[in-house]
Amino acid sequence: MRLRISALAGILAAAACAGSAWAQTKFPAVLAGHAILPADTLIPPPADAPAEFQLSGRFAAPGPLRVDAPESVPASSFLSDKAAPRLTGVKLPLRGQPVQGMSGIKKLPDGTYLTLTDNGFGSKANSPDAMLMFHVMKPDWKTGKVEHVSTTFLHDPDRKVPFRIVTENSAKRYLTGADLDIESIQPIGDSLWFGDEFGPYLIKTDKAGKVLAVFETKMDGKVLRSPDHHAVATPAIPGAVKFEVRRSRGYEGMAASPDGKKLYPLMEGPLWSEAANGWEARDGRQYLRILEFDVEKGEFTGKTFKYMLETEGRAIGDFNMIDATTGLIIERDDGEGVAELACKDGPKPDCFNVPAKFKRIYKIDLSQLDADGFVKKIGYIDLMDIADPDKLARVGGKDGKFTFPFVTIEDVDVVDAEHIIVANDNNYPVSSGRTIGRNDDNEFILLKVTDFLKAK
Repeated sequence: MRLRISALAGILAAAACAGSAWAQTKFPAVLAGHAILPADTLIPPPADAPAEFQLSGRFAAPGPLRVDAPESVPASSFLSDKAAPRLTGVKLPLRGQPVQGMSGIKKLPDGTYLTLTDNGFGSKANSPDAMLMFHVMKPDWKTGKVEHVSTTFLHDPDRKVPFRIVTENSAKRYLTGADLDIESIQPIGDSLWFGDEFGPYLIKTDKAGKVLAVFETKMDGKVLRSPDHHAVATPAIPGAVKFEVRRSRGYEGMAASPDGKKLYPLMEGPLWSEAANGWEARDGRQYLRILEFDVEKGEFTGKTFKYMLETEGRAIGDFNMIDATTGLIIERDDGEGVAELACKDGPKPDCFNVPAKFKRIYKIDLSQLDADGFVKKIGYIDLMDIADPDKLARVGGKDGKFTFPFVTIEDVDVVDAEHIIVANDNNYPVSSGRTIGRNDDNEFILLKVTDFLKAK
Protein backbone atom coordinates (compact mmCIF):
# COMPACT_ATOMS: atom_id res chain seq x y z
CA MET A 1 0.00 0.00 0.00
CA ARG A 2 2.84 2.37 0.82
CA LEU A 3 4.33 1.97 -2.68
CA ARG A 4 1.02 2.72 -4.35
CA ILE A 5 0.55 5.89 -2.33
CA SER A 6 4.10 7.07 -3.15
CA ALA A 7 3.64 6.41 -6.85
CA LEU A 8 0.33 8.25 -6.87
CA ALA A 9 1.90 11.22 -5.10
CA GLY A 10 4.61 11.39 -7.74
CA ILE A 11 2.09 11.25 -10.58
CA LEU A 12 -0.03 14.02 -9.06
CA ALA A 13 3.01 16.21 -8.46
CA ALA A 14 4.20 15.73 -12.01
CA ALA A 15 0.76 16.56 -13.36
CA ALA A 16 0.67 19.73 -11.29
CA CYS A 17 3.99 20.79 -12.78
CA ALA A 18 3.12 19.86 -16.37
CA GLY A 19 3.55 22.50 -19.02
CA SER A 20 7.07 23.61 -18.10
CA ALA A 21 10.23 21.89 -19.27
CA TRP A 22 11.97 23.12 -16.13
CA ALA A 23 9.19 22.27 -13.66
CA GLN A 24 10.14 20.42 -10.49
CA THR A 25 8.58 17.34 -8.97
CA LYS A 26 8.66 16.50 -5.28
CA PHE A 27 9.55 12.84 -4.79
CA PRO A 28 8.93 10.74 -1.68
CA ALA A 29 11.75 9.69 0.64
CA VAL A 30 11.51 6.83 3.14
CA LEU A 31 13.88 6.40 6.07
CA ALA A 32 15.73 3.09 5.67
CA GLY A 33 18.42 3.54 8.32
CA HIS A 34 19.66 5.95 10.98
CA ALA A 35 23.10 5.90 12.64
CA ILE A 36 24.75 8.43 14.95
CA LEU A 37 28.31 9.51 15.64
CA PRO A 38 28.30 11.23 19.08
CA ALA A 39 29.13 14.94 19.10
CA ASP A 40 31.98 14.55 21.59
CA THR A 41 34.13 12.39 19.31
CA LEU A 42 37.63 13.80 19.65
CA ILE A 43 41.01 12.32 18.79
CA PRO A 44 44.59 13.22 19.74
CA PRO A 45 46.81 14.90 17.15
CA PRO A 46 49.61 12.87 15.53
CA ALA A 47 52.61 12.25 17.77
CA ASP A 48 54.85 14.37 15.54
CA ALA A 49 52.47 17.35 15.43
CA PRO A 50 53.35 20.55 17.35
CA ALA A 51 52.26 20.43 21.00
CA GLU A 52 49.80 23.30 20.47
CA PHE A 53 47.41 20.90 18.71
CA GLN A 54 46.74 19.05 21.95
CA LEU A 55 44.09 21.73 22.46
CA SER A 56 41.78 23.18 19.80
CA GLY A 57 39.39 26.11 19.77
CA ARG A 58 41.53 28.56 21.75
CA PHE A 59 40.43 31.36 19.42
CA ALA A 60 36.84 30.20 18.88
CA ALA A 61 35.34 31.00 22.27
CA PRO A 62 32.94 33.97 22.44
CA GLY A 63 34.32 37.02 24.18
CA PRO A 64 38.10 36.81 24.79
CA LEU A 65 40.42 36.72 21.79
CA ARG A 66 42.34 33.78 23.21
CA VAL A 67 41.54 31.19 25.89
CA ASP A 68 44.16 28.75 27.11
CA ALA A 69 42.38 27.08 30.02
CA PRO A 70 40.81 23.82 28.73
CA GLU A 71 37.01 23.57 28.80
CA SER A 72 36.59 26.94 30.52
CA VAL A 73 34.24 28.89 28.22
CA PRO A 74 30.72 27.66 27.29
CA ALA A 75 29.98 27.52 23.56
CA SER A 76 26.65 28.71 22.17
CA SER A 77 24.74 28.24 18.95
CA PHE A 78 25.76 30.66 16.20
CA LEU A 79 22.09 31.07 15.29
CA SER A 80 21.19 32.46 18.72
CA ASP A 81 20.60 36.13 19.32
CA LYS A 82 23.48 37.67 21.31
CA ALA A 83 20.96 38.79 23.93
CA ALA A 84 19.74 35.20 24.38
CA PRO A 85 22.57 32.75 23.69
CA ARG A 86 21.47 29.12 23.35
CA LEU A 87 24.18 27.01 24.97
CA THR A 88 25.26 23.73 23.38
CA GLY A 89 26.66 21.99 26.44
CA VAL A 90 30.26 22.14 25.17
CA LYS A 91 33.09 24.18 26.66
CA LEU A 92 36.13 25.56 24.83
CA PRO A 93 39.02 25.01 24.29
CA LEU A 94 38.72 21.30 23.53
CA ARG A 95 41.10 18.59 24.62
CA GLY A 96 42.18 17.11 21.30
CA GLN A 97 40.89 17.51 17.75
CA PRO A 98 37.15 17.16 17.01
CA VAL A 99 36.25 14.59 14.37
CA GLN A 100 33.03 16.49 13.84
CA GLY A 101 32.22 18.84 10.99
CA MET A 102 31.41 16.23 8.35
CA SER A 103 31.48 18.07 5.03
CA GLY A 104 31.54 15.98 1.88
CA ILE A 105 31.07 12.22 1.61
CA LYS A 106 31.94 9.49 -0.88
CA LYS A 107 31.00 5.83 -0.85
CA LEU A 108 33.98 3.47 -1.04
CA PRO A 109 33.91 0.01 -2.71
CA ASP A 110 34.02 -1.85 0.63
CA GLY A 111 30.85 -0.17 1.91
CA THR A 112 32.60 2.37 4.12
CA TYR A 113 32.42 6.12 3.51
CA LEU A 114 35.11 8.71 2.98
CA THR A 115 34.32 12.03 4.64
CA LEU A 116 36.19 15.01 6.03
CA THR A 117 36.36 17.55 8.82
CA ASP A 118 36.17 21.04 7.36
CA ASN A 119 37.98 24.24 8.37
CA GLY A 120 37.42 23.75 12.10
CA PHE A 121 35.56 26.53 13.88
CA GLY A 122 34.11 28.55 11.02
CA SER A 123 36.71 31.05 9.87
CA LYS A 124 40.35 31.59 8.99
CA ALA A 125 40.85 33.74 12.10
CA ASN A 126 39.52 31.30 14.72
CA SER A 127 40.89 27.98 13.43
CA PRO A 128 44.73 28.03 13.58
CA ASP A 129 44.71 25.14 16.08
CA ALA A 130 42.20 23.00 14.13
CA MET A 131 43.93 20.32 12.05
CA LEU A 132 42.65 19.42 8.58
CA MET A 133 41.79 15.73 8.20
CA PHE A 134 39.66 13.16 6.43
CA HIS A 135 38.13 9.98 7.75
CA VAL A 136 36.73 6.60 6.89
CA MET A 137 33.37 5.98 8.57
CA LYS A 138 31.18 2.89 8.72
CA PRO A 139 27.55 3.39 9.76
CA ASP A 140 25.79 0.30 11.11
CA TRP A 141 22.11 0.68 10.28
CA LYS A 142 21.14 -2.19 12.61
CA THR A 143 22.82 -0.91 15.77
CA GLY A 144 22.55 2.78 14.94
CA LYS A 145 26.23 3.35 15.64
CA VAL A 146 28.91 4.83 13.38
CA GLU A 147 32.34 3.24 13.51
CA HIS A 148 35.19 5.73 13.16
CA VAL A 149 37.53 3.50 11.14
CA SER A 150 40.45 5.85 10.53
CA THR A 151 41.67 9.45 10.29
CA THR A 152 44.35 10.91 8.02
CA PHE A 153 45.81 14.40 8.52
CA LEU A 154 46.70 16.72 5.63
CA HIS A 155 50.32 17.87 5.51
CA ASP A 156 52.65 19.69 3.13
CA PRO A 157 56.28 18.63 3.67
CA ASP A 158 57.17 19.37 0.02
CA ARG A 159 55.92 22.97 0.27
CA LYS A 160 53.35 22.71 -2.51
CA VAL A 161 51.06 25.24 -0.79
CA PRO A 162 52.27 28.54 -2.30
CA PHE A 163 51.65 30.72 0.76
CA ARG A 164 52.74 30.77 4.40
CA ILE A 165 50.94 28.25 6.61
CA VAL A 166 50.57 28.07 10.40
CA THR A 167 53.13 25.26 10.77
CA GLU A 168 55.50 26.78 8.21
CA ASN A 169 58.73 25.92 9.99
CA SER A 170 57.87 22.43 11.22
CA ALA A 171 59.07 19.25 9.51
CA LYS A 172 55.73 17.65 8.64
CA ARG A 173 53.89 20.97 8.06
CA TYR A 174 50.43 19.85 9.06
CA LEU A 175 47.64 21.97 7.58
CA THR A 176 45.09 23.85 9.67
CA GLY A 177 41.78 25.66 9.34
CA ALA A 178 43.68 28.93 9.11
CA ASP A 179 45.35 27.70 5.91
CA LEU A 180 42.49 26.11 3.98
CA ASP A 181 38.79 25.38 4.38
CA ILE A 182 38.29 21.97 2.76
CA GLU A 183 34.59 21.24 2.18
CA SER A 184 34.45 18.45 -0.41
CA ILE A 185 36.41 15.31 -1.24
CA GLN A 186 36.79 12.99 -4.23
CA PRO A 187 39.03 9.91 -4.50
CA ILE A 188 40.43 9.42 -8.03
CA GLY A 189 42.99 6.69 -8.62
CA ASP A 190 45.77 6.95 -6.04
CA SER A 191 44.94 10.57 -5.25
CA LEU A 192 42.40 12.58 -3.28
CA TRP A 193 40.97 15.90 -4.41
CA PHE A 194 39.60 18.56 -2.07
CA GLY A 195 37.51 21.63 -2.80
CA ASP A 196 38.43 24.66 -0.67
CA GLU A 197 36.36 27.73 0.25
CA PHE A 198 39.17 30.17 1.13
CA GLY A 199 40.87 30.62 -2.24
CA PRO A 200 38.90 29.01 -3.61
CA TYR A 201 41.46 26.32 -4.49
CA LEU A 202 41.53 22.70 -5.57
CA ILE A 203 43.98 20.60 -3.55
CA LYS A 204 45.41 17.28 -4.69
CA THR A 205 46.95 14.88 -2.14
CA ASP A 206 48.09 11.31 -2.03
CA LYS A 207 46.18 8.77 0.06
CA ALA A 208 48.40 9.55 3.06
CA GLY A 209 47.25 13.19 2.98
CA LYS A 210 50.47 14.68 1.57
CA VAL A 211 49.78 17.67 -0.67
CA LEU A 212 50.82 17.09 -4.28
CA ALA A 213 49.46 20.24 -5.91
CA VAL A 214 47.31 23.33 -5.33
CA PHE A 215 45.28 24.88 -8.16
CA GLU A 216 43.83 28.39 -8.27
CA THR A 217 40.35 28.79 -9.71
CA LYS A 218 40.18 30.18 -13.24
CA MET A 219 37.16 31.22 -15.28
CA ASP A 220 37.15 33.14 -18.56
CA GLY A 221 40.94 33.35 -18.35
CA LYS A 222 40.86 35.11 -14.99
CA VAL A 223 41.74 33.91 -11.48
CA LEU A 224 38.74 34.02 -9.17
CA ARG A 225 39.51 35.13 -5.62
CA SER A 226 37.81 35.52 -2.27
CA PRO A 227 38.97 37.95 0.44
CA ASP A 228 40.83 34.98 1.97
CA HIS A 229 42.85 34.27 -1.19
CA HIS A 230 46.59 34.55 -0.52
CA ALA A 231 46.99 37.38 -3.04
CA VAL A 232 44.21 39.59 -1.65
CA ALA A 233 45.56 42.14 0.84
CA THR A 234 44.06 44.94 2.87
CA PRO A 235 44.90 48.25 1.16
CA ALA A 236 47.18 50.78 2.84
CA ILE A 237 44.51 53.46 2.65
CA PRO A 238 40.71 53.23 2.68
CA GLY A 239 39.39 52.05 -0.65
CA ALA A 240 37.96 49.18 -2.61
CA VAL A 241 39.42 45.67 -2.49
CA LYS A 242 38.40 43.70 -5.55
CA PHE A 243 37.47 40.03 -5.47
CA GLU A 244 34.77 37.88 -7.06
CA VAL A 245 33.91 35.25 -4.43
CA ARG A 246 32.24 36.13 -1.15
CA ARG A 247 34.00 34.98 2.02
CA SER A 248 33.00 31.41 2.93
CA ARG A 249 31.21 30.99 -0.40
CA GLY A 250 33.91 29.19 -2.38
CA TYR A 251 33.76 25.48 -3.20
CA GLU A 252 31.26 23.75 -0.93
CA GLY A 253 30.38 20.74 -3.07
CA MET A 254 32.50 19.02 -5.68
CA ALA A 255 31.40 16.10 -7.84
CA ALA A 256 33.52 13.84 -10.03
CA SER A 257 32.58 12.17 -13.30
CA PRO A 258 32.21 8.38 -12.93
CA ASP A 259 35.33 7.83 -15.06
CA GLY A 260 37.39 10.17 -12.86
CA LYS A 261 38.39 12.40 -15.76
CA LYS A 262 36.52 15.52 -14.68
CA LEU A 263 35.84 17.35 -11.43
CA TYR A 264 32.84 19.63 -11.00
CA PRO A 265 33.49 22.05 -8.12
CA LEU A 266 30.40 24.07 -7.16
CA MET A 267 30.44 27.51 -5.53
CA GLU A 268 28.33 27.95 -2.40
CA GLY A 269 27.48 31.53 -3.30
CA PRO A 270 27.08 33.57 -6.49
CA LEU A 271 30.02 35.38 -8.09
CA TRP A 272 30.29 39.17 -8.05
CA SER A 273 29.54 40.81 -11.40
CA GLU A 274 31.27 44.13 -11.93
CA ALA A 275 29.10 44.81 -14.95
CA ALA A 276 25.91 44.39 -12.92
CA ASN A 277 27.46 45.80 -9.73
CA GLY A 278 25.96 42.88 -7.82
CA TRP A 279 25.92 39.13 -7.38
CA GLU A 280 25.20 37.07 -10.49
CA ALA A 281 21.45 36.72 -10.94
CA ARG A 282 18.76 36.22 -13.55
CA ASP A 283 15.35 37.84 -13.15
CA GLY A 284 16.19 38.72 -9.58
CA ARG A 285 17.22 35.18 -8.60
CA GLN A 286 20.83 34.48 -7.75
CA TYR A 287 22.64 31.54 -9.30
CA LEU A 288 25.81 29.56 -8.66
CA ARG A 289 28.61 28.38 -10.94
CA ILE A 290 29.64 24.77 -11.49
CA LEU A 291 33.11 24.72 -13.06
CA GLU A 292 34.74 21.86 -14.96
CA PHE A 293 38.30 20.71 -14.21
CA ASP A 294 40.33 18.28 -16.31
CA VAL A 295 42.07 15.93 -13.87
CA GLU A 296 44.70 14.59 -16.28
CA LYS A 297 45.69 18.02 -17.61
CA GLY A 298 45.46 19.66 -14.19
CA GLU A 299 43.55 22.68 -15.48
CA PHE A 300 40.08 24.17 -15.73
CA THR A 301 38.48 23.49 -19.11
CA GLY A 302 36.74 26.86 -19.34
CA LYS A 303 33.33 25.20 -19.35
CA THR A 304 30.83 26.22 -16.67
CA PHE A 305 27.24 25.41 -15.78
CA LYS A 306 24.76 27.61 -13.93
CA TYR A 307 22.70 26.39 -10.98
CA MET A 308 19.67 28.50 -10.06
CA LEU A 309 18.93 28.94 -6.36
CA GLU A 310 15.27 28.73 -5.39
CA THR A 311 15.21 32.01 -3.46
CA GLU A 312 17.65 34.49 -1.94
CA GLY A 313 19.39 33.27 1.18
CA ARG A 314 19.74 29.67 0.01
CA ALA A 315 23.08 27.84 -0.12
CA ILE A 316 24.27 24.44 -1.25
CA GLY A 317 25.70 21.71 0.99
CA ASP A 318 27.14 18.97 -1.22
CA PHE A 319 27.28 17.72 -4.81
CA ASN A 320 27.87 14.19 -6.13
CA MET A 321 27.16 12.60 -9.49
CA ILE A 322 24.70 9.73 -9.98
CA ASP A 323 25.98 8.90 -13.46
CA ALA A 324 27.77 10.71 -16.30
CA THR A 325 25.19 13.50 -16.57
CA THR A 326 22.93 13.58 -13.50
CA GLY A 327 23.82 14.52 -9.95
CA LEU A 328 22.55 15.34 -6.46
CA ILE A 329 22.83 18.78 -4.84
CA ILE A 330 21.79 19.74 -1.32
CA GLU A 331 20.14 23.17 -1.20
CA ARG A 332 19.16 24.60 2.16
CA ASP A 333 18.27 27.65 4.22
CA ASP A 334 20.19 28.87 7.29
CA GLY A 335 17.64 27.70 9.85
CA GLU A 336 17.96 24.98 12.46
CA GLY A 337 15.40 23.25 14.68
CA VAL A 338 11.75 22.36 14.25
CA ALA A 339 8.97 24.93 13.88
CA GLU A 340 7.04 23.54 16.86
CA LEU A 341 9.77 24.85 19.17
CA ALA A 342 10.27 28.20 17.42
CA CYS A 343 10.58 31.36 19.53
CA LYS A 344 7.24 33.14 19.54
CA ASP A 345 8.07 36.44 21.26
CA GLY A 346 11.60 37.16 20.10
CA PRO A 347 14.84 35.24 20.64
CA LYS A 348 15.14 33.26 23.86
CA PRO A 349 17.61 30.63 25.08
CA ASP A 350 14.99 27.88 25.28
CA CYS A 351 13.55 27.95 21.75
CA PHE A 352 14.70 27.98 18.12
CA ASN A 353 15.37 31.51 16.91
CA VAL A 354 15.45 30.60 13.21
CA PRO A 355 13.75 27.20 12.66
CA ALA A 356 14.55 25.07 9.62
CA LYS A 357 12.13 25.31 6.71
CA PHE A 358 13.95 24.59 3.45
CA LYS A 359 16.19 21.49 3.38
CA ARG A 360 16.12 19.77 -0.01
CA ILE A 361 18.16 17.48 -2.22
CA TYR A 362 17.78 18.26 -5.93
CA LYS A 363 18.47 15.98 -8.84
CA ILE A 364 20.01 17.91 -11.73
CA ASP A 365 20.98 17.08 -15.31
CA LEU A 366 24.16 18.62 -16.74
CA SER A 367 23.19 17.50 -20.24
CA GLN A 368 19.92 19.46 -20.21
CA LEU A 369 20.66 23.18 -20.29
CA ASP A 370 18.43 26.08 -21.17
CA ALA A 371 19.50 28.81 -23.60
CA ASP A 372 21.44 30.62 -20.86
CA GLY A 373 23.34 27.57 -19.64
CA PHE A 374 21.25 26.72 -16.58
CA VAL A 375 21.12 23.05 -15.59
CA LYS A 376 17.75 21.38 -15.34
CA LYS A 377 16.43 20.68 -11.87
CA ILE A 378 14.56 17.43 -12.41
CA GLY A 379 13.02 17.21 -8.96
CA TYR A 380 13.74 17.08 -5.25
CA ILE A 381 13.17 15.34 -1.94
CA ASP A 382 12.29 17.28 1.20
CA LEU A 383 14.48 16.47 4.21
CA MET A 384 11.86 18.04 6.48
CA ASP A 385 9.28 15.56 5.23
CA ILE A 386 10.71 12.04 5.32
CA ALA A 387 8.39 9.06 5.80
CA ASP A 388 9.28 6.72 8.65
CA PRO A 389 6.65 3.95 8.51
CA ASP A 390 8.91 1.40 10.21
CA LYS A 391 9.88 3.78 13.03
CA LEU A 392 13.60 3.57 12.33
CA ALA A 393 14.37 7.07 13.57
CA ARG A 394 16.52 7.00 16.70
CA VAL A 395 15.68 10.64 17.35
CA GLY A 396 13.57 13.17 15.43
CA GLY A 397 10.74 10.84 14.47
CA LYS A 398 7.06 11.47 15.24
CA ASP A 399 3.78 10.10 13.87
CA GLY A 400 5.47 8.20 11.05
CA LYS A 401 7.50 11.22 9.94
CA PHE A 402 11.17 12.10 10.33
CA THR A 403 12.84 15.50 9.95
CA PHE A 404 16.46 16.53 9.43
CA PRO A 405 16.37 20.10 10.83
CA PHE A 406 20.07 20.95 10.82
CA VAL A 407 21.48 24.26 9.61
CA THR A 408 24.27 22.70 7.55
CA ILE A 409 23.47 19.41 5.82
CA GLU A 410 26.65 18.85 3.83
CA ASP A 411 26.81 15.20 2.80
CA VAL A 412 24.97 13.27 0.09
CA ASP A 413 25.97 10.35 -2.12
CA VAL A 414 24.38 7.48 -4.00
CA VAL A 415 24.49 4.09 -2.25
CA ASP A 416 22.74 1.94 -4.86
CA ALA A 417 19.91 2.14 -7.40
CA GLU A 418 17.34 2.79 -4.66
CA HIS A 419 19.17 4.50 -1.80
CA ILE A 420 21.20 7.59 -0.95
CA ILE A 421 23.12 8.48 2.20
CA VAL A 422 22.79 11.92 3.83
CA ALA A 423 24.62 13.40 6.83
CA ASN A 424 24.85 16.73 8.64
CA ASP A 425 27.77 18.94 9.53
CA ASN A 426 27.20 19.60 13.24
CA ASN A 427 29.54 22.62 13.37
CA TYR A 428 30.95 21.37 16.65
CA PRO A 429 30.61 22.99 19.12
CA VAL A 430 28.11 25.63 17.95
CA SER A 431 25.19 23.88 16.25
CA SER A 432 22.07 22.83 18.12
CA GLY A 433 19.16 21.98 15.84
CA ARG A 434 17.96 18.68 17.26
CA THR A 435 17.80 19.22 21.05
CA ILE A 436 17.84 22.61 22.74
CA GLY A 437 20.85 22.98 25.01
CA ARG A 438 22.83 20.17 23.42
CA ASN A 439 25.26 20.19 20.50
CA ASP A 440 24.07 18.16 17.54
CA ASP A 441 25.54 14.76 16.87
CA ASN A 442 26.61 13.80 13.37
CA GLU A 443 23.63 11.83 12.06
CA PHE A 444 23.87 9.56 9.02
CA ILE A 445 20.60 8.57 7.35
CA LEU A 446 19.88 6.04 4.63
CA LEU A 447 16.96 7.07 2.41
CA LYS A 448 15.02 4.94 -0.01
CA VAL A 449 14.34 7.20 -3.02
CA THR A 450 13.83 4.83 -5.94
CA ASP A 451 11.57 7.08 -8.02
CA PHE A 452 13.81 10.07 -7.39
CA LEU A 453 16.94 8.32 -8.68
CA LYS A 454 15.09 7.03 -11.75
CA ALA A 455 13.54 10.39 -12.66
CA LYS A 456 14.48 12.01 -15.97
